[in-house]
Amino acid sequence: METWVFGHHAVKSLLDSTPERVLALHYVIDKNEDKRHSLVYQAEAFGISCSGVSKSQLENWLGPVTHQGIAVKVRVQKARDENDLLDILKANKKPAFLLILDGVQDPHNLGACLRSAEAAGVDAVLIPEHKAVGLTPVVRKVASGATEWLPLIQVGNLARVMRELKDLGIWFVGTDSVAKKNLYELDLRMPLAWVMGSEGSGLRRLTKELCDFEVSIPLQGKVESLNVSVASAVCLFETLRQRL
Repeated sequence: METWVFGHHAVKSLLDSTPERVLALHYVIDKNEDKRHSLVYQAEAFGISCSGVSKSQLENWLGPVTHQGIAVKVRVQKARDENDLLDILKANKKPAFLLILDGVQDPHNLGACLRSAEAAGVDAVLIPEHKAVGLTPVVRKVASGATEWLPLIQVGNLARVMRELKDLGIWFVGTDSVAKKNLYELDLRMPLAWVMGSEGSGLRRLTKELCDFEVSIPLQGKVESLNVSVASAVCLFETLRQRL
């Protein structure tokens, strides 16, 4: 099975991490090719076929996306599952640091969450297999290469996996605008997983019931809530700050 990866950062991360997956590289021929050429040279060094094409040709292949004039055709990696997650946790020498996204639908939100999670040092991100966006080309582009380094685990039954992780000593922290304790009052140095809800309805009932703690993010302005990707970034980097 094959798919597209496009955008400078996403293509570079792929070439840096797993160039053997890249089948071909295509770039738009125009006057501003410095960045593109460096990626072409890198790809050619791995023996990857590279070709200059028109912008219209690339858009015909990719559709109406922000491709930045470069794209690669790649072999799709086998999706990681719960067994991979257990291997990651067993090999981890630090307290677990996970992000669970309970039904995020927008690929831009998922991509932004993955980018923040990779930057904050999260061990893995868990998403449901159903009723949630998966690892699409747009997600890869928005994540700016994070998808090539950060394990993304798709699970069939999120509640069951959460119970299994509880047995391994992992605590679950959800966010709720009416929670009495705020983010900055909780000790986040324990093995934990942040649990973030979908854009519209937030956390599902069972997922929420499985959370050990609920915290609010204190807001000082007029807006009542934050976008899921922004809220995730705030929580993840506060966790990182406490652990440094």
